[in-house]
Amino acid sequence: MPRQRARRLHQLAKWDNLVSINTIEEVEEAVRRLSPKELAAFRDWFARLDAAAWDRQIEEDIAAGRLDGLADEALNDLREGRCTDR
Repeated sequence: MPRQRARRLHQLAKWDNLVSINTIEEVEEAVRRLSPKELAAFRDWFARLDAAAWDRQIEEDIAAGRLDGLADEALNDLREGRCTDR
């Protein structure tokens, strides 16, 4: 039981450190302290987070019509034979 409690306290202490991060510099320092395994997991998580944010932005831009001009231009280029498959 004492070992489990010590492990739990350690986890809570790590959480407290994360909660107290307030600046980019503190985030950078926390990332520098990650083990290689933790860094790989963080990199994977961040890539998924970043891709999801990009996807949301593209969907918002499409819904708002911000890409309509580009789509029209591309379709016109296709109709006029200015597109290739290479």
